Amino acid sequence: MTPDRPGPPATTASGANLADILERVLDKGVVIAGDIRVNLLDIELLTIKLRLVVASVDKAKEMGIDWWESDPALSSGARRRELGAENERLRARVAELEQHREEHR
Repeated sequence: MTPDRPGPPATTASGANLADILERVLDKGVVIAGDIRVNLLDIELLTIKLRLVVASVDKAKEMGIDWWESDPALSSGARRRELGAENERLRARVAELEQHREEHR
């Protein structure tokens, strides 16, 4: 190594430390909470409540957080359940309309 050419960056130790920290955070979970309030002359105009949870999926489920399982945008199972329910509602409505049409013939 020459004075004007630096050696390779020492990322092994810091990379391992970062991995250890990330593993601990995901294992234990971290909650960050904050509120933003906008007031004008002592009149509250806007309140925003921010909550951030960083955890592994398993840890989140342990804490009772599993909203992604019922969100159709995030879960194919939830999407199938939602489509099945909509299909049943539509079938019932079609049957109702057909019965109404038959009664008025």
